[in-house]
Amino acid sequence: MATEVRQVVRHQPTDWFTELYTQSTNAERQRSASHEVRQESRFLRNETDSQTKWDQYSNDVRLADRVDHIRKWKEILERTLGQLDQEIADLSEAKELTEQSLEAKNLPTDVNIECLTLREGRRNIDVVQDEPENQLHKEAEVIDGIKKTLQQRISDSFEQLCLLQEARQQVQADLQDKNIALGIDIDQYNLSDRSPNISYKPDPLRVPKGSTTPQQWEDFSRYNKERADAEMKSSNRLREQIHHTLQQTANDLEAQKQATEYAFRKRIHEFERAKDELEWQKKNTEEEIAEIENDIRGIEEAIRNKIRPTKKAETRLENRTYRPNVELCRDAAQYGLCDEVKQLYATKHALEEKLKQAQHALDGLQKNLHRLNDDIALKTQSLRLDNQCMGTRQKLNPPGTTQVEHNLTLTGIERMKSAILA
Repeated sequence: MATEVRQVVRHQPTDWFTELYTQSTNAERQRSASHEVRQESRFLRNETDSQTKWDQYSNDVRLADRVDHIRKWKEILERTLGQLDQEIADLSEAKELTEQSLEAKNLPTDVNIECLTLREGRRNIDVVQDEPENQLHKEAEVIDGIKKTLQQRISDSFEQLCLLQEARQQVQADLQDKNIALGIDIDQYNLSDRSPNISYKPDPLRVPKGSTTPQQWEDFSRYNKERADAEMKSSNRLREQIHHTLQQTANDLEAQKQATEYAFRKRIHEFERAKDELEWQKKNTEEEIAEIENDIRGIEEAIRNKIRPTKKAETRLENRTYRPNVELCRDAAQYGLCDEVKQLYATKHALEEKLKQAQHALDGLQKNLHRLNDDIALKTQSLRLDNQCMGTRQKLNPPGTTQVEHNLTLTGIERMKSAILA
């Protein structure tokens, strides 16, 4: 069976050499390109490894710096928070002392009202607008002014405490945020390539909403600290004002108390002198009444003693009228008897007139004695009321320390209480 022979293409030797040269050239070129790629990949691998390590180191340093920065502000805010707490405690103590001082003014008010009420018991001429009364009214005005001043200080303290609390809340909130951020950054600083909790995250390059710049972050903390410092400075000034007010009001009240009690002592002395003077006048008046009563009894006795001489002289004259005829002579005896009767009449009239004068004088003395007794009673009552006022004002004196307390203070075992605020 016959077969068909396929015709084979025959190439020329030059084509064969050309093809061989082409294959050899292509192989060399491919190897050269591959070698270049291998070198570049090694360079890139080394460069990226170095860059990655350097970037990680740089960010570790940045995180460490950030942690240090946060720690610095955290310490500043913690110190500021402690100072705020101390200032709040000091101002609260000052406010409490002011409230106690205000409450303590109720006693002087009650004593002042009681003294004014007691002195309303004076009567008649003793109802005088004297110096004690003026000082008592002035004392009432001083106490009212002190109460208003203390109440204003209490209101100022309350407002300042609110501002301090508000500043404290801001500092505390900022400090809490710092603690959270510090914990997060420390955790990020401690992460490594071998950490188990690392993974790919969706959109890691996004900018979180509410992000701030480092300058804004530092300005915010600085503002909180500066505001806290300003409020503490204001609080310190207020505490100094409270201390000054407490001292000043205590001095004013003590000065007015001394002035009022001095006026009372002076008025009591005047009452005692007036009472002594009236009692001396009463004693002399009583003695004078006794003397004039004796004189009245003497005058009445003298008038009675003139009765018989008058009867005798008149009888003689009457009997001599019965002389007969020419014997009815107006002789010397007749004239003498007439003069005697006239003299007895004049004497009796003079004695009766003097008796009236003495009785009138006695009546005046008795009325004056009655007035003296009434005035002495008034002075006694007024003196008793003022002494009672002085006794009432003893409540204002501080209680005396015992010998044991005095010794403890002298030896330094117990410190003397001071009104100076910290």
